[in-house]
Amino acid sequence: MKYAVIKIGSKQYQVEEGKTVLVDLQKTKTGDEITFSEVVLYVDGETIKIGTPVLNGARVVGQTGEIVKDKKVVTGKFRRREGYRRSYGHRNKYTPVKITQIIIG
Repeated sequence: MKYAVIKIGSKQYQVEEGKTVLVDLQKTKTGDEITFSEVVLYVDGETIKIGTPVLNGARVVGQTGEIVKDKKVVTGKFRRREGYRRSYGHRNKYTPVKITQIIIG
């Protein structure tokens, strides 16, 4: 099984060729090619390469999809005996990326 661990922002994702992974919102258009150069780990069957902190020359190439939203998270504020209640929420946005290549240089 061939896979890599990439770092995007402050999060790490395990990716495989041909699979789709939801990453935090990227400023790209649908169908654009995107390259991630911060590869932390690469595993190819019996070969394991670990970066210190990243692997030099390694990169992961993928194709972006249409932006999707997560479920709505609703929370609120409440103060007892004062008749004060406030609710608010938000939805995180994600960019699906289909991994096309894992290149080790």
